[in-house]
Amino acid sequence: MDLRLTPDENAFRDAVRAFLREALPPELATKVRQGLRLTRDDMARWHAILHARGWLASHWPREWGGPGWGPVQRFIFENECALAGAPRIVPFGVNMLGPVLIRYGTEAQKRHWLPRILDGSDWWCQGYSEPEAGSDLASLKTTAVRHGDHYVVNGQKTWTTLGHYANRMFCLVRTDRHAKPQEGISFLLIDLDSPGVQVRPIITLDGEHEVNEVFLTDVRVPVDRLVGSENQGWTIAKYLLTYERTNIAGIGFSVAGLERLKVIARAVHKGGRPLIEDPLFAARLARVEIELENLKTTNLRMLAAVAAGAAPGPQSSLLKILGTQVRQEILSLTRRAVGPYALPWIEAALTLEGADQALGPDGAASAAPQYFNHRKLSIFGGSNEIQKNIVAKTVLGL
Repeated sequence: MDLRLTPDENAFRDAVRAFLREALPPELATKVRQGLRLTRDDMARWHAILHARGWLASHWPREWGGPGWGPVQRFIFENECALAGAPRIVPFGVNMLGPVLIRYGTEAQKRHWLPRILDGSDWWCQGYSEPEAGSDLASLKTTAVRHGDHYVVNGQKTWTTLGHYANRMFCLVRTDRHAKPQEGISFLLIDLDSPGVQVRPIITLDGEHEVNEVFLTDVRVPVDRLVGSENQGWTIAKYLLTYERTNIAGIGFSVAGLERLKVIARAVHKGGRPLIEDPLFAARLARVEIELENLKTTNLRMLAAVAAGAAPGPQSSLLKILGTQVRQEILSLTRRAVGPYALPWIEAALTLEGADQALGPDGAASAAPQYFNHRKLSIFGGSNEIQKNIVAKTVLGL
């Protein structure tokens, strides 16, 4: 594969950079670069800006509102957004449910739900994990029993990211308790304002209310909210997870994080010289940079396969494993680089109002919360251990 950009691709990169300079609100970029909290309005604002430009759903086909980009264009766009400090696109509707509906949804479902994802009418969350069904989703216990033209859903979902902002949830439910575990699961679209739905916060180690537990008690869901066929949910779930894992890899964010780490390592001194000249630190920095470059190549290969009509396969598992390890290593090195300045863990240090008082270089007070928050990367979306099993079976034949 020729990794050099063509003249057209260089022109596209210049167009993306110009757009970001003009359209990305500086206050949002400041928040992102300093690892500060993004509100729902912040995320929705960037969503709307991208939608207005027609660049929100970068991997959707033109017929459903996508820009019709190829894999290299998507790669360029994601990297330039990360380097500019743009907020991430909330993935649940655009990057996860959207491709599922395009592949498995009825024409009526596509016509109704896809435009609402794009214009922000609906904020989706993911109802996969349960208290006793995380990486082993086939053991999920939430049930959906059909009564006439409705399913009645009972159960509990957990680790529901941004569920407190969402008005809808795509959900895995068990519709056949007598079938083999993977064969009795269906994929439902649930309104979170339905009677019987209760969302409770889970406060994570970094003090954030990012995830939730969702209780479903006799929740009535119209039958036309079933995506695909009844008991086809496992196939749909695997298809969706390949997109989630690719998103979790977060290569663009690793590129931006590495650049920020280098700035900090040049600013911080150890023993009278910049930290970046310390042999042990420089060796770890070089290793993670090499791994990131290798990861970029793997990502381009996978995107090229998807552009040719294939769904992401075991490559998405490899991206998830390596991408999360690289991001965690960059955040670990950042926390080490800022040293004692990573210690402040106070409300003022985690909000924009306190950014100019945050101690240390480049908002260093967020280094520890970001490090702790991103320890989860190697767990959610299917733990890295599960991904290694997938690679062993599908690639190595073990």
